Amino acid sequence: HLDHIGRIPILVKNGFRGRIYSTPPTRDIVELTFADALSIMDHEARQKQTEPLYGPEDVREALSLWEGVKYGQNIQVSDDLNIVLHDAGHVLGSAMAEVRYGGKKMLFTGDLGNSPSPLLRDTEYVPDIDYLLMESVYGDREHEQKEERRNFLEEAIQKTIKDKAVLIIPVFSLERTQVLLFEINELVESGKVKEIPVFLDSPLGIKITEVYKKYESYFNANAQAIIKSGDDIFKFPRLRFTRDAMESKSIHAIPPPKIVIAGSGMSNGGRILHHEKDYLPNPKNTLLLIGYQAAGTPGRLLEEGEKKVRIYGEEVNVQARVISISGYSAHRDTNGLLEFVEAMKDDLKKVFVVMGEPKASSFLSQRIHDYLGLKAFVPKIGESVELEF
Repeated sequence: HLDHIGRIPILVKNGFRGRIYSTPPTRDIVELTFADALSIMDHEARQKQTEPLYGPEDVREALSLWEGVKYGQNIQVSDDLNIVLHDAGHVLGSAMAEVRYGGKKMLFTGDLGNSPSPLLRDTEYVPDIDYLLMESVYGDREHEQKEERRNFLEEAIQKTIKDKAVLIIPVFSLERTQVLLFEINELVESGKVKEIPVFLDSPLGIKITEVYKKYESYFNANAQAIIKSGDDIFKFPRLRFTRDAMESKSIHAIPPPKIVIAGSGMSNGGRILHHEKDYLPNPKNTLLLIGYQAAGTPGRLLEEGEKKVRIYGEEVNVQARVISISGYSAHRDTNGLLEFVEAMKDDLKKVFVVMGEPKASSFLSQRIHDYLGLKAFVPKIGESVELEF
């Protein structure tokens, strides 16, 4: 996701020449994400007559500084500072960073996966941690159970078939797309839903799906067993990848029932906007939201029941059914986050709760204190904290 790595080329542009470490899958995904970001920035710069934040030369330099490391591999930064990456179970190649210094250990979680995942291994628990800095995106919310979310998806597809309608699903190119393809594949191959046209209308999502195929060794045992049995888990009858604009536009001519999967996941750009403009005014159709919708995004407005939205300068009436499934989130919910902390609580001296809306961070911090008896707080931007070493 660009929110984690998008400023790296700016660091390089401003003179950074140190090493950049990640797992190999992350390196491959980053290259695709940077290329996509360059394309978007170039388009916006020409429209607004501004300069892009960085250029292709900055991206090339950044990638030349990259070094792939395995989970559990020791990265020696200096004589007394070491870093070890652990599987976060969030997206392919995602990692937590364990920092070792002066005999103490601090863990930076980044995004924590919503384990168990249909594809990825479970989030790794890291023992003997003194300090924890953790995310809180869903710090105050619970997800549906995995079986419940699969039932929601099946029901949405069945209704689409029955009504001869269109099911539109805004998705993130990374992880959500691949999990969705995997679960539709299971529903189709098991005979639970009929074969209907399904379009993956996301060039970046298509490319990232190829990266997933390259790194099947990072999948969990069940997914690997399915692949070894000869099943292509990202392919099923009547699934079509639409790579270019002409193919995307041709989707409209295909009669319903059909499913359209497109980016972006928060409906704030990408090909999904064309499909929402075409299909939201029809009450027979369904918009299925399966990812986090940030405050202020079109996706959040739709999730909250907005009946009129502006798409490409035009007011669009929202007559379609809008439903949300939080169980597809790649982030742990409040109970999962608490469970993660509880597994390491014996050695923890302090927990820093970050990366969430204020209400979510505060709620999780209070739960950690109340349920686990640990010192937990939400640091303010710019606040300094002295750790005991």
